Amino acid sequence: MYTEVNNHNKHKFDLKNRTSKFGESIIKFAKKIPINLITKRLIPQLIASGTSVGANYCEADNAETKKDFRHKIGICKKESEETRHWLRMIVVAVPILEKDANIIWIEAGELNLIFNKSVITSKDCEMEN
Repeated sequence: MYTEVNNHNKHKFDLKNRTSKFGESIIKFAKKIPINLITKRLIPQLIASGTSVGANYCEADNAETKKDFRHKIGICKKESEETRHWLRMIVVAVPILEKDANIIWIEAGELNLIFNKSVITSKDCEMEN
């Protein structure tokens, strides 16, 4: 059990893995959404914003400059917040999915806070130099 907890915590701080898992959770959640006139428009929006978090994090992780890093992390921050918006709209359209959406909502919020802190920290580091 101790190893499982440590592995879980290790992965929780591995942002490449964490953002990939976030995108996977978005895809799995989207598959649960019944398709109708309303959700037909919301599902692609959710998938686009939710899966782009990990893609943009990969780009940030490979940034060539601090400015490029901040820009890509800023996109991650925007996309994680946008994902929360689409989750909210989907819950209005399909209230039965609220519990599942809330789990993803919380993770999107945590990622948003991490990205926000990364932007602040990178600016602070640049000012010190």
